[in-house]
Amino acid sequence: MLDFTPVRKGDLTMQQLTNGLTRDDLRELTNEMIDIMLGYIVESVDEDVNAPVPDPAANDTFATNSEEVGLSWTLGHVIVHTTASSEESAALASELARGVQFHGRSRSEVPWESVTTIAQCRARLEESRRMRLASLDTWPDQPDLANSYEPYAGRGSYNAVARFIAGLSHDDSHLAQIERLAREARALRS
Repeated sequence: MLDFTPVRKGDLTMQQLTNGLTRDDLRELTNEMIDIMLGYIVESVDEDVNAPVPDPAANDTFATNSEEVGLSWTLGHVIVHTTASSEESAALASELARGVQFHGRSRSEVPWESVTTIAQCRARLEESRRMRLASLDTWPDQPDLANSYEPYAGRGSYNAVARFIAGLSHDDSHLAQIERLAREARALRS
């Protein structure tokens, strides 16, 4: 798995971290990430998906209403959120690879409230794997890696590879949360 620490510290740009990665590397890294997340929930049951695990640091600044800003995220919520973010990065990466100029976000997120079983969580992860891997098949044989944009001021430009990997970086930023939610939900059952 890639170490995103140098990017998060500002020692490297995402573009620098991803230089030289191939589509095969992106496939391998995607499979590795999904497998890690599935591993964290291997012992989880339906009761764990929406278990009331406390999260004193909860602060969802993008919540759809003010009541949800401080709401603790559940295991199902985090899985829905992370998969949506990586799928968005994969879709944007496909467009960049095909020479399409960045024109805005491309995000769709399953309503987290609708995810109530561990089977749904696993299915969401597998569906996300399929979608992300399929997006790589939309890249031309010679992707336009010069086509880039700056998604975050001061963090450098992202080409198709960097944009795709940014989704995995977002997944990575939630791994400890997924592991903790799964573990603490199991403890609540004990």
